[in-house]
Amino acid sequence: MSARGQPEGSSTNVPSDELLIEQVLGGDDTAFGALVRRYQRQAVAVSYRLLGRADDAADVVQDAFIRAHRNLATLEQRARFGPWLMRIVSNLSLNYRRQRKRSTAALDDVVEEPGGLRRADGDVFVAAVGPEGGLISEELREAIGRAVNALPDKQRLALVLSSVEGMPQKDVAEVLGCSVELVKWNVFQARKTLRIQLASYL
Repeated sequence: MSARGQPEGSSTNVPSDELLIEQVLGGDDTAFGALVRRYQRQAVAVSYRLLGRADDAADVVQDAFIRAHRNLATLEQRARFGPWLMRIVSNLSLNYRRQRKRSTAALDDVVEEPGGLRRADGDVFVAAVGPEGGLISEELREAIGRAVNALPDKQRLALVLSSVEGMPQKDVAEVLGCSVELVKWNVFQARKTLRIQLASYL
């Protein structure tokens, strides 16, 4: 997704988020359907990586879109619909997670996504497929899930959004309601913790 709210590589004929929002506020609810289709995959992915259950993520995302539709008129920077929506999704997911009150590793399945946790420039992340082409062990996958699950909320969210989802740090800062520097600090601390927790595996 581009910074202008259009799919990467799309033509200029694709309506921007801002235009779609104007159409929704003008009474055209089909335009909101276009926003849903544009952001649903990312919203579900973010929620799933925070909750670890597809059905829970689907419920949270449905609620997030309902809330976004209801409060659309309050969004002043309409071109920033994506980060605004991800903030709603993230907050709802974290609230749902807290309410669940379970100590089990809710992110055990995070490395099952295509590409898994990506390794880049010496990052702590390991891919689901190792250098020899073999899958990582179940033990390592569970260890990664437990380690990520144990991170403080903001560190886990910053890590998921920036390193797994690949969102620009500016957008992550908007989702978290903090500065870009604080996003960088949270990601750094999360990686540092994971290196320590997973040292015996990596």
